[in-house]
Amino acid sequence: MSRLRPALIVFCREPVAHQAKTRLIGPMTPAAAAELAEAFIRDALAKAIAVRPSRIVIAGSAPGGAEHSKYFRRLARRFGAELIDQGDGSLGARMSWALEPLSSEGALLTGTDTPSLPIPLLAASLDALRRSPVAIAPSLDGGYYAVGVRGAMPPIFTGIRWGSSSVFASSIKRLKRADVAYALGPAWYDVDRWADVMLLVAHLRMMARARRPSPCPATESVLQRLGVLVHDR
Repeated sequence: MSRLRPALIVFCREPVAHQAKTRLIGPMTPAAAAELAEAFIRDALAKAIAVRPSRIVIAGSAPGGAEHSKYFRRLARRFGAELIDQGDGSLGARMSWALEPLSSEGALLTGTDTPSLPIPLLAASLDALRRSPVAIAPSLDGGYYAVGVRGAMPPIFTGIRWGSSSVFASSIKRLKRADVAYALGPAWYDVDRWADVMLLVAHLRMMARARRPSPCPATESVLQRLGVLVHDR
């Protein structure tokens, strides 16, 4: 088994108002939702550096293409990451497009909607991929927040109802049917809706009361500035 951890792909969309975190618009303004999305991205990339993968890749989606986006180009320079465009098609097609060029050496793809994910849990999914050809880490909404491939691409990126609560279960069923070995990463919660934001706020307040470091300092700073998170005095 190689001592090198697999590559880590951070899958994200340019945080443009009215296009980013749209399910938060209402309780939040479009600009605030986009600002929160941008903080999620920065926290995800900071964790990517912390787990020391063999390489960090930003798979971005942006008007005009990620590789022409000033935002993504600055971000890639800041975090020492490679930058690729997600391409077109379904979520599964875009994830497969990002993973396949790195699958021979092994790559874990993760989103940015789990800002409070502890660094050791992200590292656990990377390490799981060193032991198995597929690693998949479930989220509490029925999807998954990370998926990794080492070797042949598994049959889990087509025929899935993306965005449904059955994404994780359907993916596991397909892996079993194809007799593909897999390892599970730790489960965690996504932040997609306002109720998820409230869960995140409660989590961060609990961490602060326990005098433990924030798992997502960029996100916490934005929530405080917006007045969504107020710590006990």
